[in-house]
Amino acid sequence: MPRPLDGVKVLEWGIFHAGPGATAILADLGAEVIKVEQPGEGDPIRKLSHFGKACVTHNGRSLFYEGANRHKRNITIDLKNPKGRDLVYRLVANSDVFLTNIRRNAVVKLGMTYEVLREINPSLIYAVVSGYGPRGPESQQGAFDFHGQARSGMMYCMGEPEMPPLLVHFGVIDQATSIMASHAILSALYARERTGKGQEVHVSILSSALFLQYFNVMNGMIMGQPVPRHERLSTDALRNYYRCKDGKWICVTVSYQMSAWEGFCRAIEHEELASDARFMTRESRFENCEDLIALLDAMFATRTQAEWHDIFVKEGIFATKVNSPMDLNSDEQILANDYLVEYDHPFFGRSMLPGYPAHFSETPADTRGRAPEQGEHTEEVLKELGCFSEAEIAELRIEGVI
Repeated sequence: MPRPLDGVKVLEWGIFHAGPGATAILADLGAEVIKVEQPGEGDPIRKLSHFGKACVTHNGRSLFYEGANRHKRNITIDLKNPKGRDLVYRLVANSDVFLTNIRRNAVVKLGMTYEVLREINPSLIYAVVSGYGPRGPESQQGAFDFHGQARSGMMYCMGEPEMPPLLVHFGVIDQATSIMASHAILSALYARERTGKGQEVHVSILSSALFLQYFNVMNGMIMGQPVPRHERLSTDALRNYYRCKDGKWICVTVSYQMSAWEGFCRAIEHEELASDARFMTRESRFENCEDLIALLDAMFATRTQAEWHDIFVKEGIFATKVNSPMDLNSDEQILANDYLVEYDHPFFGRSMLPGYPAHFSETPADTRGRAPEQGEHTEEVLKELGCFSEAEIAELRIEGVI
Protein backbone atom coordinates (compact mmCIF):
# COMPACT_ATOMS: atom_id res chain seq x y z
CA MET A 1 0.00 0.00 0.00
CA PRO A 2 1.43 3.43 -0.89
CA ARG A 3 2.42 5.89 1.82
CA PRO A 4 2.19 9.70 1.75
CA LEU A 5 5.90 10.41 1.18
CA ASP A 6 6.81 7.54 -1.12
CA GLY A 7 9.63 8.70 -3.41
CA VAL A 8 10.90 11.48 -1.15
CA LYS A 9 14.63 11.10 -0.42
CA VAL A 10 16.03 12.43 2.82
CA LEU A 11 19.66 12.70 3.87
CA GLU A 12 20.31 13.13 7.60
CA TRP A 13 23.49 14.12 9.43
CA GLY A 14 22.27 14.23 12.99
CA ILE A 15 22.70 12.91 16.51
CA PHE A 16 20.52 12.16 19.54
CA HIS A 17 16.75 12.64 19.05
CA ALA A 18 15.74 16.26 18.32
CA GLY A 19 16.46 16.20 14.61
CA PRO A 20 16.80 12.50 13.83
CA GLY A 21 13.34 12.05 15.33
CA ALA A 22 11.98 14.32 12.59
CA THR A 23 13.36 12.17 9.79
CA ALA A 24 12.01 9.08 11.57
CA ILE A 25 8.56 10.67 11.32
CA LEU A 26 9.13 11.32 7.62
CA ALA A 27 10.12 7.66 7.28
CA ASP A 28 6.87 6.64 9.01
CA LEU A 29 5.18 8.47 6.15
CA GLY A 30 7.18 6.58 3.53
CA ALA A 31 10.21 8.77 2.88
CA GLU A 32 13.51 7.05 2.18
CA VAL A 33 15.85 8.29 4.91
CA ILE A 34 19.61 7.79 4.81
CA LYS A 35 21.50 8.50 8.02
CA VAL A 36 25.13 9.56 7.71
CA GLU A 37 27.39 8.63 10.61
CA GLN A 38 31.08 9.17 11.24
CA PRO A 39 33.02 5.87 11.00
CA GLY A 40 33.86 4.46 14.41
CA GLU A 41 32.23 7.22 16.45
CA GLY A 42 28.68 7.29 15.20
CA ASP A 43 25.65 8.78 16.88
CA PRO A 44 26.24 9.04 20.67
CA ILE A 45 22.66 7.96 21.30
CA ARG A 46 23.69 4.41 20.37
CA LYS A 47 25.62 4.22 23.63
CA LEU A 48 22.87 5.66 25.83
CA SER A 49 22.18 2.84 28.28
CA HIS A 50 20.72 4.71 31.28
CA PHE A 51 18.74 7.88 31.67
CA GLY A 52 18.86 8.85 35.32
CA LYS A 53 17.86 5.67 37.14
CA ALA A 54 16.03 4.26 34.12
CA CYS A 55 17.66 1.55 32.04
CA VAL A 56 17.03 2.30 28.35
CA THR A 57 18.75 -0.67 26.72
CA HIS A 58 17.32 -4.05 25.81
CA ASN A 59 19.50 -6.89 24.56
CA GLY A 60 22.36 -4.44 24.35
CA ARG A 61 20.56 -1.94 22.13
CA SER A 62 19.48 1.56 23.08
CA LEU A 63 15.74 2.15 22.96
CA PHE A 64 16.47 5.82 22.28
CA TYR A 65 18.54 4.99 19.21
CA GLU A 66 15.83 2.68 17.92
CA GLY A 67 13.07 5.22 18.41
CA ALA A 68 14.96 8.05 16.71
CA ASN A 69 16.18 5.98 13.77
CA ARG A 70 13.43 3.53 12.83
CA HIS A 71 13.11 2.69 9.11
CA LYS A 72 16.35 4.41 8.12
CA ARG A 73 19.27 3.19 6.06
CA ASN A 74 22.72 3.93 7.44
CA ILE A 75 26.00 4.84 5.80
CA THR A 76 29.35 5.72 7.36
CA ILE A 77 31.34 8.53 5.76
CA ASP A 78 34.31 10.42 7.18
CA LEU A 79 33.23 14.02 6.69
CA LYS A 80 36.63 15.21 7.94
CA ASN A 81 38.09 13.77 4.75
CA PRO A 82 37.56 15.90 1.59
CA LYS A 83 36.69 12.73 -0.33
CA GLY A 84 34.04 11.97 2.27
CA ARG A 85 32.47 15.39 1.84
CA ASP A 86 32.45 14.84 -1.92
CA LEU A 87 30.52 11.61 -1.36
CA VAL A 88 27.86 13.49 0.58
CA TYR A 89 27.71 16.16 -2.12
CA ARG A 90 26.93 13.46 -4.70
CA LEU A 91 24.15 12.14 -2.48
CA VAL A 92 22.80 15.66 -1.89
CA ALA A 93 22.45 16.09 -5.66
CA ASN A 94 19.86 13.28 -5.62
CA SER A 95 18.09 14.17 -2.37
CA ASP A 96 14.96 16.18 -1.62
CA VAL A 97 15.79 16.99 2.00
CA PHE A 98 18.97 17.40 4.05
CA LEU A 99 18.61 17.61 7.83
CA THR A 100 21.22 18.33 10.46
CA ASN A 101 21.24 19.20 14.15
CA ILE A 102 25.03 19.45 14.35
CA ARG A 103 26.13 22.79 15.75
CA ARG A 104 26.81 25.55 13.25
CA ASN A 105 30.56 25.79 13.81
CA ALA A 106 31.06 22.13 12.82
CA VAL A 107 28.65 22.45 9.89
CA VAL A 108 30.66 25.38 8.52
CA LYS A 109 33.99 23.67 9.13
CA LEU A 110 32.92 20.52 7.27
CA GLY A 111 31.33 22.33 4.34
CA MET A 112 27.72 21.26 4.97
CA THR A 113 26.01 24.66 5.11
CA TYR A 114 22.94 25.52 3.12
CA GLU A 115 24.99 27.99 1.09
CA VAL A 116 27.25 25.13 -0.05
CA LEU A 117 24.60 22.48 -0.59
CA ARG A 118 22.13 24.65 -2.49
CA GLU A 119 24.82 25.23 -5.13
CA ILE A 120 24.77 21.47 -5.68
CA ASN A 121 20.99 21.12 -5.49
CA PRO A 122 18.99 24.37 -5.74
CA SER A 123 15.70 22.60 -5.01
CA LEU A 124 16.98 21.11 -1.76
CA ILE A 125 14.99 21.54 1.46
CA TYR A 126 17.70 22.13 4.07
CA ALA A 127 16.45 21.64 7.62
CA VAL A 128 18.32 22.71 10.75
CA VAL A 129 17.44 21.84 14.34
CA SER A 130 19.26 23.84 17.02
CA GLY A 131 19.06 24.42 20.74
CA TYR A 132 18.05 28.07 20.86
CA GLY A 133 17.48 29.33 17.31
CA PRO A 134 19.54 30.77 14.44
CA ARG A 135 20.05 34.25 15.89
CA GLY A 136 20.94 35.82 19.22
CA PRO A 137 23.84 35.48 21.66
CA GLU A 138 23.22 31.77 22.28
CA SER A 139 22.71 30.61 18.71
CA GLN A 140 25.83 28.43 18.99
CA GLN A 141 24.88 26.99 22.37
CA GLY A 142 23.91 23.34 22.55
CA ALA A 143 20.79 22.13 24.34
CA PHE A 144 18.90 19.00 25.24
CA ASP A 145 15.26 18.32 26.12
CA PHE A 146 15.86 19.34 29.75
CA HIS A 147 17.07 22.79 28.69
CA GLY A 148 14.03 23.35 26.47
CA GLN A 149 11.73 22.64 29.40
CA ALA A 150 13.73 25.00 31.60
CA ARG A 151 14.19 27.95 29.24
CA SER A 152 10.61 27.97 27.91
CA GLY A 153 8.94 28.22 31.33
CA MET A 154 7.53 24.73 31.05
CA MET A 155 8.97 23.58 34.37
CA TYR A 156 6.60 26.02 36.10
CA CYS A 157 3.56 24.60 34.29
CA MET A 158 3.42 21.45 36.40
CA GLY A 159 2.94 20.68 40.05
CA GLU A 160 1.30 22.78 42.73
CA PRO A 161 2.09 26.40 43.66
CA GLU A 162 4.75 25.88 46.34
CA MET A 163 6.61 23.14 44.55
CA PRO A 164 9.99 23.78 42.90
CA PRO A 165 10.19 23.72 39.09
CA LEU A 166 9.32 20.22 37.86
CA LEU A 167 10.63 18.15 34.97
CA VAL A 168 8.47 16.15 32.57
CA HIS A 169 9.68 12.65 31.71
CA PHE A 170 12.60 12.56 29.32
CA GLY A 171 12.19 13.18 25.62
CA VAL A 172 8.93 15.14 25.54
CA ILE A 173 10.44 18.34 24.13
CA ASP A 174 12.84 16.43 21.88
CA GLN A 175 9.80 14.69 20.38
CA ALA A 176 7.88 17.96 20.10
CA THR A 177 10.90 19.44 18.30
CA SER A 178 11.00 16.46 15.96
CA ILE A 179 7.30 16.84 15.18
CA MET A 180 7.78 20.57 14.57
CA ALA A 181 10.76 19.94 12.28
CA SER A 182 8.87 17.33 10.28
CA HIS A 183 5.99 19.80 9.93
CA ALA A 184 8.36 22.50 8.67
CA ILE A 185 9.94 20.10 6.17
CA LEU A 186 6.55 18.99 4.86
CA SER A 187 5.49 22.63 4.49
CA ALA A 188 8.68 23.42 2.58
CA LEU A 189 8.19 20.41 0.31
CA TYR A 190 4.66 21.58 -0.44
CA ALA A 191 5.91 25.11 -1.14
CA ARG A 192 8.50 23.65 -3.52
CA GLU A 193 5.73 21.82 -5.37
CA ARG A 194 4.02 25.17 -5.94
CA THR A 195 7.03 27.43 -6.55
CA GLY A 196 9.84 25.12 -7.59
CA LYS A 197 12.09 26.68 -4.95
CA GLY A 198 14.13 24.95 -2.30
CA GLN A 199 14.79 26.70 1.00
CA GLU A 200 16.29 26.48 4.46
CA VAL A 201 14.03 25.85 7.47
CA HIS A 202 15.12 26.19 11.09
CA VAL A 203 13.46 24.76 14.20
CA SER A 204 14.84 24.87 17.73
CA ILE A 205 14.25 23.02 20.97
CA LEU A 206 13.37 26.36 22.58
CA SER A 207 10.90 27.37 19.87
CA SER A 208 9.14 24.01 20.03
CA ALA A 209 8.87 24.08 23.82
CA LEU A 210 7.38 27.59 23.67
CA PHE A 211 4.92 26.73 20.90
CA LEU A 212 3.80 23.62 22.78
CA GLN A 213 2.65 25.98 25.56
CA TYR A 214 0.92 28.38 23.19
CA PHE A 215 -1.92 29.46 25.50
CA ASN A 216 0.22 29.56 28.63
CA VAL A 217 2.68 31.88 26.87
CA MET A 218 -0.13 33.93 25.32
CA ASN A 219 -1.70 34.42 28.73
CA GLY A 220 1.59 35.58 30.21
CA MET A 221 2.31 38.04 27.42
CA ILE A 222 -1.17 39.57 27.13
CA MET A 223 -2.48 39.31 30.68
CA GLY A 224 0.86 39.93 32.34
CA GLN A 225 0.47 36.94 34.64
CA PRO A 226 1.35 33.25 34.60
CA VAL A 227 -1.34 30.63 34.43
CA PRO A 228 -1.64 29.46 38.06
CA ARG A 229 -0.23 26.03 38.79
CA HIS A 230 -2.97 23.54 39.53
CA GLU A 231 -3.78 23.23 43.23
CA ARG A 232 -6.04 20.21 43.45
CA LEU A 233 -7.67 20.92 46.82
CA SER A 234 -8.52 24.57 46.21
CA THR A 235 -9.23 25.06 42.52
CA ASP A 236 -12.06 24.39 40.09
CA ALA A 237 -13.76 21.28 41.46
CA LEU A 238 -15.18 20.48 38.02
CA ARG A 239 -11.83 20.57 36.26
CA ASN A 240 -10.00 18.25 38.56
CA TYR A 241 -9.02 14.66 39.30
CA TYR A 242 -10.13 12.35 42.07
CA ARG A 243 -8.86 9.20 43.76
CA CYS A 244 -11.16 6.20 43.44
CA LYS A 245 -11.84 3.23 45.72
CA ASP A 246 -9.07 1.13 44.14
CA GLY A 247 -6.44 3.86 44.50
CA LYS A 248 -6.62 4.81 40.83
CA TRP A 249 -7.67 8.25 39.63
CA ILE A 250 -10.36 9.73 37.41
CA CYS A 251 -10.09 13.05 35.58
CA VAL A 252 -13.25 15.14 35.20
CA THR A 253 -14.15 18.28 33.26
CA VAL A 254 -17.68 19.66 33.47
CA SER A 255 -18.50 22.69 31.32
CA TYR A 256 -19.94 25.88 32.82
CA GLN A 257 -23.52 25.48 31.61
CA MET A 258 -26.10 24.72 34.30
CA SER A 259 -27.35 21.73 32.30
CA ALA A 260 -23.86 20.18 32.36
CA TRP A 261 -23.63 20.62 36.14
CA GLU A 262 -27.08 19.07 36.61
CA GLY A 263 -26.15 16.16 34.32
CA PHE A 264 -22.99 15.54 36.33
CA CYS A 265 -24.96 15.50 39.58
CA ARG A 266 -27.37 12.96 38.12
CA ALA A 267 -24.49 10.77 36.91
CA ILE A 268 -22.89 10.65 40.35
CA GLU A 269 -26.31 10.04 41.95
CA HIS A 270 -26.20 13.19 44.05
CA GLU A 271 -28.85 15.37 42.41
CA GLU A 272 -29.25 17.34 45.63
CA LEU A 273 -25.91 19.06 44.93
CA ALA A 274 -27.42 20.81 41.90
CA SER A 275 -29.81 22.72 44.14
CA ASP A 276 -27.35 23.30 46.98
CA ALA A 277 -27.02 27.09 47.35
CA ARG A 278 -23.23 26.76 47.63
CA PHE A 279 -22.94 25.19 44.19
CA MET A 280 -25.84 26.48 42.07
CA THR A 281 -23.76 28.85 39.93
CA ARG A 282 -20.29 28.79 38.48
CA GLU A 283 -19.27 31.66 40.75
CA SER A 284 -20.61 30.00 43.89
CA ARG A 285 -18.86 26.75 43.01
CA PHE A 286 -15.57 28.65 42.76
CA GLU A 287 -16.23 30.42 46.07
CA ASN A 288 -16.97 27.12 47.76
CA CYS A 289 -14.54 24.96 45.79
CA GLU A 290 -12.87 23.45 48.85
CA ASP A 291 -16.23 22.25 50.19
CA LEU A 292 -17.21 20.78 46.83
CA ILE A 293 -13.84 19.06 46.34
CA ALA A 294 -14.10 17.52 49.80
CA LEU A 295 -17.57 16.18 48.97
CA LEU A 296 -16.42 14.79 45.62
CA ASP A 297 -13.30 13.26 47.17
CA ALA A 298 -15.51 11.29 49.53
CA MET A 299 -17.96 10.38 46.80
CA PHE A 300 -15.36 9.15 44.28
CA ALA A 301 -13.77 6.97 46.97
CA THR A 302 -16.90 4.79 47.03
CA ARG A 303 -16.36 3.19 43.60
CA THR A 304 -13.46 1.96 41.50
CA GLN A 305 -11.97 3.84 38.60
CA ALA A 306 -13.50 1.40 36.12
CA GLU A 307 -16.95 1.80 37.65
CA TRP A 308 -16.79 5.59 37.50
CA HIS A 309 -15.41 5.53 33.99
CA ASP A 310 -18.23 3.31 32.75
CA ILE A 311 -20.82 5.61 34.35
CA PHE A 312 -19.36 8.73 32.77
CA VAL A 313 -19.03 7.16 29.32
CA LYS A 314 -22.65 6.01 29.47
CA GLU A 315 -23.86 9.45 30.58
CA GLY A 316 -21.70 11.39 28.11
CA ILE A 317 -19.78 13.19 30.87
CA PHE A 318 -16.34 14.50 29.86
CA ALA A 319 -14.23 12.30 32.12
CA THR A 320 -11.49 9.75 31.66
CA LYS A 321 -9.14 7.39 33.44
CA VAL A 322 -5.78 8.67 34.62
CA ASN A 323 -3.46 6.05 33.14
CA SER A 324 0.04 5.22 34.20
CA PRO A 325 2.39 4.36 31.31
CA MET A 326 1.97 0.71 32.24
CA ASP A 327 -1.81 0.91 31.75
CA LEU A 328 -1.61 1.95 28.12
CA ASN A 329 -1.28 -1.47 26.48
CA SER A 330 -4.58 -2.61 28.02
CA ASP A 331 -6.57 0.51 27.16
CA GLU A 332 -9.22 -0.50 24.62
CA GLN A 333 -9.54 2.99 23.16
CA ILE A 334 -5.82 3.28 22.54
CA LEU A 335 -5.64 -0.16 20.94
CA ALA A 336 -8.78 0.30 18.80
CA ASN A 337 -7.21 3.33 17.11
CA ASP A 338 -3.72 1.83 16.68
CA TYR A 339 -2.23 4.48 18.95
CA LEU A 340 -0.16 1.54 20.12
CA VAL A 341 0.71 -1.10 17.51
CA GLU A 342 2.17 -4.57 17.80
CA TYR A 343 5.59 -5.09 16.28
CA ASP A 344 7.77 -8.19 16.26
CA HIS A 345 11.06 -6.33 16.60
CA PRO A 346 14.13 -8.24 15.41
CA PHE A 347 16.09 -7.32 18.54
CA PHE A 348 13.47 -6.56 21.19
CA GLY A 349 11.02 -9.31 20.32
CA ARG A 350 7.25 -8.95 20.21
CA SER A 351 6.31 -5.63 21.74
CA MET A 352 4.13 -2.58 21.29
CA LEU A 353 5.18 0.79 19.91
CA PRO A 354 3.45 4.17 19.55
CA GLY A 355 1.47 4.19 16.32
CA TYR A 356 1.25 7.14 13.96
CA PRO A 357 -1.17 9.68 15.51
CA ALA A 358 -3.07 10.51 12.29
CA HIS A 359 -5.18 8.20 10.12
CA PHE A 360 -4.96 8.31 6.30
CA SER A 361 -7.72 6.56 4.39
CA GLU A 362 -5.63 5.81 1.28
CA THR A 363 -1.95 6.16 2.21
CA PRO A 364 -1.49 5.04 5.82
CA ALA A 365 1.65 5.71 7.80
CA ASP A 366 3.43 3.00 9.78
CA THR A 367 5.80 3.42 12.74
CA ARG A 368 7.01 -0.19 12.66
CA GLY A 369 10.61 -0.39 11.55
CA ARG A 370 13.97 -1.19 13.08
CA ALA A 371 16.94 1.14 13.26
CA PRO A 372 19.98 0.22 11.15
CA GLU A 373 23.40 -1.03 12.17
CA GLN A 374 26.20 1.47 11.72
CA GLY A 375 27.29 1.48 8.08
CA GLU A 376 24.83 -1.28 7.18
CA HIS A 377 23.77 0.28 3.89
CA THR A 378 26.90 2.18 2.83
CA GLU A 379 27.63 0.14 -0.25
CA GLU A 380 24.09 -0.10 -1.58
CA VAL A 381 23.38 3.61 -1.07
CA LEU A 382 26.59 4.66 -2.80
CA LYS A 383 25.68 2.43 -5.73
CA GLU A 384 22.04 3.53 -5.94
CA LEU A 385 22.20 7.26 -5.23
CA GLY A 386 25.86 8.07 -5.87
CA CYS A 387 26.30 5.81 -8.90
CA PHE A 388 29.61 4.50 -7.56
CA SER A 389 31.16 1.35 -8.98
CA GLU A 390 32.27 -1.56 -6.82
CA ALA A 391 35.88 -0.69 -7.58
CA GLU A 392 35.39 2.90 -6.39
CA ILE A 393 33.70 1.73 -3.22
CA ALA A 394 36.50 -0.75 -2.50
CA GLU A 395 39.06 2.03 -2.90
CA LEU A 396 37.11 4.31 -0.54
CA ARG A 397 37.11 1.56 2.09
CA ILE A 398 40.86 1.08 1.76
CA GLU A 399 41.38 4.84 2.18
CA GLY A 400 39.16 4.91 5.28
CA VAL A 401 36.71 7.36 3.72
CA ILE A 402 33.79 5.00 4.41
